[in-house]
Amino acid sequence: MTTTERASALPDRAAAKAAEISDALAMPEPLLTEGDRGSSGPRWRDQSLAKGAAGIAVLHAARARHGLGGEDRAHAWLARATRDDLSAGPTAGLWFGAPAVAFAVATAVPERYPRAVASLNDGVTRLVHARLETAHARIAAALRPPLAEFDLVRGLTGLGAYLLRQAPESHLFYRVLTYLVRLTEPLTAADDAGLNAPGWWTNDIPSRSPDPSLRGGHANLGMAHGISGPLALLALAMRQGVTVDGHADAIDRICRWLDGWRQEGPAGAWWPEWVTLDELRTGRSTQGGPRRPSWCYGTPGLARAQQLAGIALADHARQDEAEHALTWCLADPTQLAHVIDPALCHGWAGLLATAWCAAADARSGDIAAHLPHLTGALLGHASEASPLHQPGLIEGSAGAALTLHSIATSSTGHWLTCLLLN
Repeated sequence: MTTTERASALPDRAAAKAAEISDALAMPEPLLTEGDRGSSGPRWRDQSLAKGAAGIAVLHAARARHGLGGEDRAHAWLARATRDDLSAGPTAGLWFGAPAVAFAVATAVPERYPRAVASLNDGVTRLVHARLETAHARIAAALRPPLAEFDLVRGLTGLGAYLLRQAPESHLFYRVLTYLVRLTEPLTAADDAGLNAPGWWTNDIPSRSPDPSLRGGHANLGMAHGISGPLALLALAMRQGVTVDGHADAIDRICRWLDGWRQEGPAGAWWPEWVTLDELRTGRSTQGGPRRPSWCYGTPGLARAQQLAGIALADHARQDEAEHALTWCLADPTQLAHVIDPALCHGWAGLLATAWCAAADARSGDIAAHLPHLTGALLGHASEASPLHQPGLIEGSAGAALTLHSIATSSTGHWLTCLLLN
């Protein structure tokens, strides 16, 4: 089979693999216990876009809209997601708890559950109001933000992403955008970072890193927990014509800060995952080179956010630079070798989804030229993984299936908003 023939067969292969994974996740397994309320237990996973029932419902609803699989699968998973009281506490956000279930219902079958959608929207509204009050009080006190205040996973960026789809013209969404503008402004905090640090500088230590250099605080650059998430949301809102005072300045401020930490290497431009206090003082990153090219922390996610910023500001030079960075990354076998699983967050599905969205907006066909290889790689890794081992949307097999379904049907849908890719 020639290269052209293999490429032309990819949509059919993608459709077949998406169907295979979806069939394996057709219905929730019977409950084995009713008593587990722990943070890693089934009751909590039910409310998760990343790992549980809420995310799997999104997969089945997207397929049902194309006449595949049937709506009963989506309804069964939504029933599982809502079988217990929904969390609206400190850990709740776009990927977990009431907002995650609200996103799932609104993305899946809002017309079938209008009262549920209205009730969930009310709950999200109350949560956003409370989070905004806390955030503005923190800024007024000149304190550093926790990551969960502003990030995509748990913070106001993620809640803003929900509002971007559900109520983009609402006063509440404007308030979220106004907060993000304030987040980008310097903060007169009484710490070692001082005014040299950006407004999103945090004293939190990422859960996956015991690096002692982070104890002096850090600035996170990634899409999931860093400033690229707010950048993408601000850019997407501006692209839709929804803006607040200082909106363009905030986008420009973030972009210029990212410019300052842009690194050049044999495989093109890349950015560190975060900036430590020592690095802030010296102006130099100690990260030796690009790491895993993931949506969550790597060049692909950062490049997409900056591409969106370039589009929003009509800055063709910035857009071109972001697209070149992503193209070089996708052509580098050394970077691609670090991608070892099919997940959306940090695996092949996220890399493919990011490149696919970027290619649709790109000013050349360079990114699109890599899509067949990325699709083939995802198909290979999805075939090696058990759909039931980790079934969720963002961290599991449902995300791989939904990405393949989207490629096969050439349909993006609103589900990619949970990654702020479109």
